[in-house]
Parts: sequence; structure tokens; C-alpha cells
Amino acid sequence: LIMVFYGSNGKSNPVSMENKVEHQTKNQITYDIHLPSDLGMLYKVRLGFQSLENSISQLSLCHFKMQNTSTLDTFSLTINKTLPLSLNGDKWIEFPVEWPLKEPLSVVTYHLTVFSRNILSERNLVHMTACIYGTHGDTGDRSLLRSLQNVQQGEDNESFLAIVDAVELGELDKVVLLISSKTDCKLDIKKLHLKEAVKEHPIYVFEVNEAFSVDANKPEIQKEIPVSFVIRGDKQKNDIDNLHKERSQARNLTEYTIKVYTGDKRGAGTDANVHIILFGNEDKTEIFQLSQSLEHQDPFERGKVDTFKIKTKKIGSLHSIEIGHDGKGFASGWFLEKVEITDTSRNSVYCFSCNR
Repeated sequence: LIMVFYGSNGKSNPVSMENKVEHQTKNQITYDIHLPSDLGMLYKVRLGFQSLENSISQLSLCHFKMQNTSTLDTFSLTINKTLPLSLNGDKWIEFPVEWPLKEPLSVVTYHLTVFSRNILSERNLVHMTACIYGTHGDTGDRSLLRSLQNVQQGEDNESFLAIVDAVELGELDKVVLLISSKTDCKLDIKKLHLKEAVKEHPIYVFEVNEAFSVDANKPEIQKEIPVSFVIRGDKQKNDIDNLHKERSQARNLTEYTIKVYTGDKRGAGTDANVHIILFGNEDKTEIFQLSQSLEHQDPFERGKVDTFKIKTKKIGSLHSIEIGHDGKGFASGWFLEKVEITDTSRNSVYCFSCNR
């Protein structure tokens, strides 16, 4: 069993699950592993078999838990999957790392359609894998000829569908094919179509138009294929145009993280609706209602800290704030200790003490 970890700064080499620390129970094993310190914030893990050659039985995985022994950061999730996924299926499963206050990526089923002339007649002798790359990393090498679907054969053309489950890759940019064979042969590949299973569009088209001469006694052939073009639906074109507009508007916005400290005194909390206005040396913001706390469903309780994020026009360096509430609810008085505001674009922190 091996694992590959993906972080904001890159991915690890395959980590072998050999160093067993203990068997706490019959069905639970703890491993000690060492990761490079420069991976950054982890966002996905790939888990699977190094090889399926000697794998006769299947492995049922129920739960996964990982803890950083120095920071004690802990990540756990329920898997409930079996490896390989079918008798001829994928030897890998991927799952996103779900950190608190951070939206995890989702697991996506990709449909990869291969258009060729003669692969199907050679499929029992040929081994062919694809590694799909996108803005959020890659899928690793996935077998294309283990369990084919939607097989279509004509005189000069054929196609088949391979299914790959992976943590979402973002915008796709290339596919790397690896081809080997038990006997000498020639494989004629025309193109690849790649899309998410649940969506009609976009369809990423990778033009190949190449005949590969595979020699049984030589190393596997590796072919890198960049995306040729993308077929997008009309709605998606409009969505992309709108996204570009939003991004250009977002470049003129500043994000603030607002931490509100409610005092630890009797009757300090409030159920009233709290608002805030920020004043900078260039401008002031509109009124923001502080309703969606990142920590608590019921904000502004005694002795608690609530965090809010807002995006607004650029107003320069902060010099003051206005904060208050509408007096709603019984005994709505509120003891505010202080407000800390971080300007993420400038990496500046401002502290406003109140203590009343």
C-alpha cells in the first residue's frame, strides 16, 4: 500500500506504508510516515497498491485519520471503498483533505474516450495508462484497458470509454500516455476526449493522430499530449465571460477578516443584529451585517470570538470603525471587548479596543 500527498507547493513521492507503529485493534493499523516539509497546505491524498500483479484479494477501507505529530493538526474522513475498485478496476482512490474553515475540493468522475483504429483487437496484450494533469495536480497513472465501457467498433474507427475517479483537477491542460505490450505491435491513436461525467461540457480534446510502434523488448512509450481545444456549451461561454468580469472586479476589491471579541462578563452576549462600517484614509465601506460567523452558529455569546470575512472596495489604511446593533431581542445589551481586523491584501492587522 502506498500514498501520494498533494499540497499547495507540490506533491510527495509515493510513500510506502511499511513502517507499522501498532495494531490498536484487529481492523486498525497505525503507520508512521515522513513527508517533505515544503509541500505547503495539503489538499488531497491518493491511496492505492504499488502493483496489482500479485493482488488476489480485495482490501476494504473504512476510515482514514492523519495527524501531524508536531502541530497536532488532525484530518479524518470515512472512505468505505474497496481496492481495487473492481476485479479489473482502478488500483487508486483519491480523497480531498478537509481542513476546518476551508472548502475542500470535490471528488469527480472523469470520462476519457479514446478514438483509435486498432487498440481493441490488441487490448489483451497491451498495457496503457493515462495521467491527466490540471490546475489542481494530476491523477497519477490510471489504467485505460482494465474495464472498458461504451465500446464502439467500425471498419476503420473504434472508440471506448475509460472511467477515472479523482479529486477535481480544475482546468485540464495535458494527458501523458504510457504504452507497453507483451508482443510487438503498432497502435494507431487518433484523439482523446475528456470531460466530467455529470456535465455535457466542457469537452477537452487532445489530438494525437499518431501510430505508435510498440516493441515488447523496449521500455514503455511515453507520449505527452497538450490540450488541443475545448468544446464549450453556449451557457458555459456566457459563464466564462461573466467569470472574467467578476475576476476583473475582484482585483479592485480588498478582503478583510474581522475578529469580534465578546467580553466574559455576566449578560455580555447579545442576540441583536450587529453591523460594522470601516473607515480608511481613502474612503469608507458600506454597512456590513455581521451575521455569518465562521466559528459559531449563534454569534456574540459571552466570552466567545467570532470571525467574519467581507470583501469591499479599497479604502486605504484603516483608522476607525463604527460598530453597533439594532437592540433586537430581550436584554440585548452587549459587552464588546475589542475588534481585530486583518487587511489580507496588505497583510496588516488593526486592533480597536472597546471594553464597554
